[in-house]
Amino acid sequence: MQRKKIQRHHYWRLMVISAVIALCAALLAFSLKSLTEHFQGQLFNFASRTNSILFIFFPTIGITAIYFLRKYLFRNRRNKGITEIYKTVDQRKEHLPLFKIPSHYFNGFLTVIFGGSTGIEVSTVVATATIGNAAYERNFSAHVYKLELICAGVVAGVAILFGSPVAGWLFAMEVIARKWNRSLLISCTVSAAVSWLFMEYFKSEPLLHFRIWGWNWSALPYFVILSLLGALLSVYFTVLVIRIKNFFSGISSEFIKVNLGALLVGGIIYFFPFLYGDSYHSLTEILTNAHPYSFVFLFLLIILKPLASALTLGAGGDGGVFAPSIVAGAFLGITMALCCNEWFGTSLNLVNFALAGAAATLSASIYAPFTALFLICNLVPNGFALAVPVLMSSLIARFVAPKIFPYNVYTYYMKN
Repeated sequence: MQRKKIQRHHYWRLMVISAVIALCAALLAFSLKSLTEHFQGQLFNFASRTNSILFIFFPTIGITAIYFLRKYLFRNRRNKGITEIYKTVDQRKEHLPLFKIPSHYFNGFLTVIFGGSTGIEVSTVVATATIGNAAYERNFSAHVYKLELICAGVVAGVAILFGSPVAGWLFAMEVIARKWNRSLLISCTVSAAVSWLFMEYFKSEPLLHFRIWGWNWSALPYFVILSLLGALLSVYFTVLVIRIKNFFSGISSEFIKVNLGALLVGGIIYFFPFLYGDSYHSLTEILTNAHPYSFVFLFLLIILKPLASALTLGAGGDGGVFAPSIVAGAFLGITMALCCNEWFGTSLNLVNFALAGAAATLSASIYAPFTALFLICNLVPNGFALAVPVLMSSLIARFVAPKIFPYNVYTYYMKN
């Protein structure tokens, strides 16, 4: 009886602290998302209106600023993305130091607004996980609920970024916790509920303003093919990130590393402005006016988005595989639908295949098909009308990708 009473006390305490963490994480994610969207748009429009050669030098400005912040403010302590969270939760004595919050916040912001071809998702995930870890260190000294409080922060961060508490909840379970228990369900559910309430007061628009008008079962074989291609694309991205990071880690001069990587990214953006920053802006443009673009141009976008992202990360930019996987996968879906319509006389819907391609590539990149389902379906106002093909694409790509290459980016750096 006494044990149950103590357990109930801990659960109530866990709920309260999870709610506080969720509110703090939601505020962090909302501010980072809003600031990044605003300044990314301002700088992109400025370069487009005045002199497009600025695209070449913008990434150098952002990554150089990160270098000096790391050297002088954060004492040469590096960020290593989600693998930092895995190390923290797998080893009780390891913790996410508080500097990870401003470090990832400012580094993610500077990377994206100056054109670094990643996104703020991983920066947000690690920063919000650090909020949870800090609460654990201060409130639970008996070595319990560390994972739960970290996950509470992650749930809120992902929920605010993508406007989906369910996607945040699933990401924390599928990618961070990788297990289920009662205390995890309590902390993540409380965080999702707080995130939902937060979004009721701070509403955000869907990323894409297109409606889904249903889908046809006759398109199912094409979705299967797209799933396989999405798995291949995710493996290509993973291998690129690993090899380019290894290449840059062999460069002893930070000056050469930063400038070489940043100028290469800038050169790609100069010729393909659609790859600037997180590149979400390009999806609306291509879906609205897809036919003027040649298949060669679209194919190059598919190939170059992962390359630009890998170079950004190798040069010292902050970010991960979220935004690049979504954008490159959407490009893949659009290109496949256009090719089939042109060459085989089909009438495949571009928006449907953009979402399915994004889901397949993201799922294969982070090994989280259900997160991909809810996250991608929330990109448009009524995305769940496409739930069946999106889920199917996510599941197929998730299980095919490891057959081609046994790791994603996160698991590779955990085991090597």
